Amino acid sequence: MKRFSLQTRLYSGAGSLEVLKRFRNKHIWIVCDGFLASSPLIELLRKAIPADNRVSVFSNITPDPTIATVVEGIAQMHSLQPEVVIGFGGGSALDAAKAIVWFSKQQGVNIETCVAIPTTSGTGSEVTSACVISDPDKGIKYPLFDNALYPDIAILDPTLVVSVPPAITANTGMDVLTHALEAYVSPRASDFTDALAEKAAQLVFQYLPTAVRKGDCLATRGKMHNAATLAGMAFSQAGLGINHAIAHQLGGQFHLPHGLANALLLGAVIRFNAGDKRAAKRYARLAKACHFCPTGANDLVAINSLIRQIEQLRQQCEMPTLTATLKADKGKFRERIPAMVQAALADVTLKTTPRPADGDDIRHLLEELL
Repeated sequence: MKRFSLQTRLYSGAGSLEVLKRFRNKHIWIVCDGFLASSPLIELLRKAIPADNRVSVFSNITPDPTIATVVEGIAQMHSLQPEVVIGFGGGSALDAAKAIVWFSKQQGVNIETCVAIPTTSGTGSEVTSACVISDPDKGIKYPLFDNALYPDIAILDPTLVVSVPPAITANTGMDVLTHALEAYVSPRASDFTDALAEKAAQLVFQYLPTAVRKGDCLATRGKMHNAATLAGMAFSQAGLGINHAIAHQLGGQFHLPHGLANALLLGAVIRFNAGDKRAAKRYARLAKACHFCPTGANDLVAINSLIRQIEQLRQQCEMPTLTATLKADKGKFRERIPAMVQAALADVTLKTTPRPADGDDIRHLLEELL
């Protein structure tokens, strides 16, 4: 038996911030990073909130939110006792807000509504039961999954993402594609998640290059914003896989942007997963659905066409190689492979990978990056 549920009310399109006008005479607590807290976007958010509400801001969120940040947020939430919490920003802000609300509820601090408003098109955190918290001392990212992590409301307003720089647009867009691909070949995939993942992948291949080159195109931004949410809905139900299990370690150890880490691994992971007959057929089916090869092509031809399209997409988005990105040299990377292998084996996302992987498999995938 498979389960599928949609627990978040979704509002999309330009002007969808107007949904916030439903809140009257509430204490609203905004969780965001320091940059957003002093940017014009926070003013757009404040203007959408009726004046009779009391608004507080917690802006200590950093990329890859840490355990310490979440603990600090919980303490503030205990002190302020807000009725509405708004996670505002990229995946880090949304994940932090969700974690703070979740842990606070376990300690008896409840809220009326949790709202997620993404300002990047990538993680899909606005509609998922997942969040990722980091321990910088150990260099480990901890993915958390629980149905209580779903926000109550998600607002997808593309006007909030038109100013996202090209490199971040590319990284977050490739994160969307990875979510879609991993959900598509997951053992927990269903007709429902397939539809979401397939559409998300098609949108990324069609619109990401334009979003990178011409970020002020509102229609294109809207398509990528929708793709991120579709992929988020898919993987929240179906799970992820080895691509994310390893990417979390590249982020934890070397602070690679998460989407870039995923993109660097995608081709090799697809080849590895295609060793599983079911996964191979699914990759081939997706390649044909995206019109990357003739419908009568055999699975190997279709899979290779999918990998070529991904490599072409990376080139169109001018994404760097691992060597160009690493602050440490290759020797340092090799030194840390054993630790990354062990952490990846313990990563919860590995549970839904389509082809079982051991330490040697993960080590080989890491070595392929060099």
